[in-house]
Amino acid sequence: MDELVPLNLLSRGQCAQIEHLFGQVDQVHRLEELGLRAGVSIEMLQPGTPCIVRVADQKLCFRDAQLFNVMVRPEVAGCRE
Repeated sequence: MDELVPLNLLSRGQCAQIEHLFGQVDQVHRLEELGLRAGVSIEMLQPGTPCIVRVADQKLCFRDAQLFNVMVRPEVAGCRE
């Protein structure tokens, strides 16, 4: 799948690669501090509000609105380690 989608549209257990973060500079910087950067793999653990994602070895909880600023490319083959 080559289509970019907002992170909040991923289903439970679905993995993706982060392609682009956008928004106010301080918001983007905060997401990057938490490990959300272009090229990083992410897994949706619990969709909804709040949602829980896995990035590397950590679980992060977000309000749904924050995830509109993260565009991802869903992975068809499953999650990368």
